[in-house]
Amino acid sequence: MSSASHFKQLYDAYRWRLHRNVILYVVLLLSLLGVMGWAESQGLSRSLIGPIFLFSTVMIYALIGVSGRTSDADEYYVAGRRIPAFYNGMATAADWMSAASFISLAGALYLQGFSGAGGQAGGLAYVMGWTGGFCLVALLIAPHLRAMELYTLPDFFSQRFGGRWPRLIAAWAAILCSFTYVIAQIYGIGLIASRLTGVQFEIGILLGLGGVLLCSFLGGMRAITWTQVAQYIILLIAFLIPVSWLAYKQLGSPWAPLAYSTQLSKIAELEQELISNPSEIAVRQEFLRRAEVYKTRLENVDLALQKERVLLERQLSELKLQNAEFSVIVKTRRELQALPKDAAAAKEVWQKAMLENYERAKPLGGMPLHGQAFQGRPDGTPAQQEAFNLSRINFVALIFCLMAGTAGLPHLLTRFYTVPNAAEARLSVAWSLLFIAILYLSAPALAVLVKFEVMNNLVGSPFSELPPWLSQWSRVDSALVEVADINLDGVLQFGELKLGADMIMLASPELAGLPYVISGLVAAGGFAAALSTADGLLLTISNAFIHDMRLGMKDGVETDEGRVILSKFALLAVAMSAAFVAAWKPAEILALVSASFSMAASAFFPGMVMGIFWKKASRKGVVLGMLLGLSVTIFYMILNAPALRGLLNLPLNSSLVFGIQPISAGILGAPAGFLAIWIGSLLWPDLEKSPSETNLSSETPFPGL
Repeated sequence: MSSASHFKQLYDAYRWRLHRNVILYVVLLLSLLGVMGWAESQGLSRSLIGPIFLFSTVMIYALIGVSGRTSDADEYYVAGRRIPAFYNGMATAADWMSAASFISLAGALYLQGFSGAGGQAGGLAYVMGWTGGFCLVALLIAPHLRAMELYTLPDFFSQRFGGRWPRLIAAWAAILCSFTYVIAQIYGIGLIASRLTGVQFEIGILLGLGGVLLCSFLGGMRAITWTQVAQYIILLIAFLIPVSWLAYKQLGSPWAPLAYSTQLSKIAELEQELISNPSEIAVRQEFLRRAEVYKTRLENVDLALQKERVLLERQLSELKLQNAEFSVIVKTRRELQALPKDAAAAKEVWQKAMLENYERAKPLGGMPLHGQAFQGRPDGTPAQQEAFNLSRINFVALIFCLMAGTAGLPHLLTRFYTVPNAAEARLSVAWSLLFIAILYLSAPALAVLVKFEVMNNLVGSPFSELPPWLSQWSRVDSALVEVADINLDGVLQFGELKLGADMIMLASPELAGLPYVISGLVAAGGFAAALSTADGLLLTISNAFIHDMRLGMKDGVETDEGRVILSKFALLAVAMSAAFVAAWKPAEILALVSASFSMAASAFFPGMVMGIFWKKASRKGVVLGMLLGLSVTIFYMILNAPALRGLLNLPLNSSLVFGIQPISAGILGAPAGFLAIWIGSLLWPDLEKSPSETNLSSETPFPGL
């Protein structure tokens, strides 16, 4: 028997064992769901269902992680390069979905519609950009990288261009992009863990962090791959059940992506009714009045702050003298304690409150018409025409950044090192697209179905009869749910309800009236999405420190096993640092993720494309391109950050280039990177061949060299 035939037999047997194990896992998962559903029907407390789901799923991931433990470099970094395309596609989809896609994508579509709002592109830009990015990966990147037998993305820059600086800059860029991305995942982990268990947000982060480390610390890419397969199956089931149930409940068909368009016309009618409703108008007028109050305060911040403090102190004294109810006294005391400490803090708080109230004073609470393609009107007033043009520009800019960022994300591209050959890499991308498309086609449907449920059934309910999930989510984070009787009529108006993007998916089972066990499953699915991406990101960062930057090496010599051990401890340190930053809640999940894509687009995409397809790309050129592209992107983001502009008393959006929002800064950085590589390579060509050129063959991964 030939060695090739023997290898094929062994590989076929290996694949059969994988199929068997995955089928057993699905049966186990469905059995757990059935048992939990039966237990709920028998009276199992809701306060126990969440922790049981959290513990059960994390233990499954932990068992997979422990069984995949290894210290072998090939296994730790690239899972032995033997993952079948089908399962690598599933793992890539889980790695890709992340907390942003699972938790926030439907929320972005709910809040921003198709057109976007406030200068931001609509939610469809995320669907199109991320999906299109995989086409770029399949056509331009994945097969070439797999043919090079590498471990990490900075390895590409080291092998293609040689020298120390391309690898080091790529390593630092990988750390920066991945750390920004992982903060969003750990924020999502803390959000879900705190909702499932009832603990504080910060403790929820630590609980989730334990799950991340159990999956990735011991086995690296080998363990992460199989935990991601398990996590994808959970998040797929968790996403499809509520959206299918809502579609069946509203339309009589569970095929949500095919049926939800019927609700778009109904939502358009409801939107017009809400815009002209007298109660809604009263709510908008109250928000406008509050905005004007804050505007008046900002005219003389010191005097206004002093007046507010004196007024509350006097009111508190009078309440005590009158022996008022304790709850009223406590409320007034909290208002006094919540006053900003100084004029600078007051200015920042009041300016933010003023802008928020002005936004909510608009029709539909500032939300655009859901079915509108772009903001503004091409044939309207000059202001409407400007809004229309800016909306289109930001739509295209965000799609570009997401596509180019996808083609440059280190943790995603590393997945294509784990398959046996370049052909499997192409097939792996195809499977990834299929597995991602199943959820991405359902996300717009979920946004529409949830919005119809809110407008048609929730709005108009008496405050005394509101479902308990609203108050439960607001206790987790007040930014997720804000509901108040603004016009004091005792009935919920659409403008009185503010839902955060990060909870539309997580609260969909409760909104649909499904058993609480499905809420636990959805939370477990969001938890799985965040864990799967966090695992890959943390591994990328630790590998960048140890493998790419050669930290911990003595005289440039070290065993592979020792480097793997160092990577594990670096992973632990990075995870704790990311948890510390995430506890500050620096921004919404989708904003953090979009920023990381812009940085990846500007740092990696130009160098990879030029390095693969242009033989004259030089070492100094790519160094210049990576530094300039990343610097332009970061500078633009910082310059236009609302917090910084408020601190420096600068008007918002006054320094935007062509109206492009900061999260799409990569559309400025990437062209700068391409231009710098081209000019730098012409000015400073490589005088000696790069390492890749010294070993060229007919199967070289660089067409054209």
